[in-house]
Amino acid sequence: MKQVIEAHEAAYNTKPDIVVSAPSHMHLIGEHSWFFKDKTLSMAVNVPVYIALSFRSDGALHFYFAQQKDRKHATLSALKFRKEDRWSNALKAIAYGFTSGGFALRGMDMTVYSDMPPSLGFGITTAMKVGAAYAIREATSLSCSDAQLLQVIERGNKLFLKTQNFLAANYTALYAKSRHVMVTDYATGAHEAVPFDFPGKKILLTDARVQRVTVWNEGELHQPEHVLLMGDLKEHKRNVWGGWVYEDNPNEINEVLGGVSEIMRHRLQCIMREHKYVLDAVGALKKHEFGGFARAVNASHKNMRDDYDLSCPEVDWILKRLSMINPNLNDMRNPYSCGRITGKGFGRCAYTILNEDDMPLFKEKLSEYERIFGFHPHCYEIEPADGAHVVC
Repeated sequence: MKQVIEAHEAAYNTKPDIVVSAPSHMHLIGEHSWFFKDKTLSMAVNVPVYIALSFRSDGALHFYFAQQKDRKHATLSALKFRKEDRWSNALKAIAYGFTSGGFALRGMDMTVYSDMPPSLGFGITTAMKVGAAYAIREATSLSCSDAQLLQVIERGNKLFLKTQNFLAANYTALYAKSRHVMVTDYATGAHEAVPFDFPGKKILLTDARVQRVTVWNEGELHQPEHVLLMGDLKEHKRNVWGGWVYEDNPNEINEVLGGVSEIMRHRLQCIMREHKYVLDAVGALKKHEFGGFARAVNASHKNMRDDYDLSCPEVDWILKRLSMINPNLNDMRNPYSCGRITGKGFGRCAYTILNEDDMPLFKEKLSEYERIFGFHPHCYEIEPADGAHVVC
């Protein structure tokens, strides 16, 4: 906290009027099924982005990223997306989201403080946007409800940045709770914080440091006709979260998807399985059953690896070694650990959840990984964190 305030003072010769913390996040299961109005299970993590803000007497916007020692400028009257402005476009998008919605803003000096660069992914850019929106609302005492704040972010994403607006990311950054994970239903816009409280378990986020490679274009899957076909396979079911499941009869699935190519059929079925794994994981978490949750996570990684062509040999190697550490030989259906690929792009990062006593052996495996593949992995110990809040 002290470093954030000092960075803002050094940049602008004034103390911030407010400092807000917003969490980064990772998606546990289901991040590739948003287009089909499915569900995503996410976790806010204790790698925060701080936004320090002070007001100006003019209409200028000054941005400073402390770790990058990078400064950018804009004005409220001429907000434009500029490719060369990189990270600051996210902050300009929030200013645009407010002004385009009829909210009056003043000029601002804003400092971003984050130990993790936006290029790594994990919701750093979303945390910047949510943190900035939250800081502006709280510092100006705007009459702006949470629903309106989410609309501000959506306008910034869709109209200014020309990107998708991912509800799971926004909800997680805004509403997350410590020792909880967030499940989002894209069909209804519903979200719920689900307890994640397993004493003795540790969560590690490992960047395998391999080059990200796009092996196929997800846009090929994101077609309106595929959405209609998937809709035909949805069935109402009252006793599950969200109230529906996908058809599991192979004959019915084959009949509905018979007109698409074989590779697209495999990937659509992969999306269907992801929905089931989200529901399985949520059900197990609500019963405080780690084994059931771990099964869903491990099955999801296999699904991503084998049918969605998402993983890479290096990440698969890491997760294979994880499964060999302290297996539950008495009950293979209830593993003591789990892991899955996650993060931006195809390949590179994985999260693992394991017993605290098994961490030294897992880190030994990472050293072995470095000797074999030649990449130096970065490993972060993380835990579920709270959503955006004022810290000063």
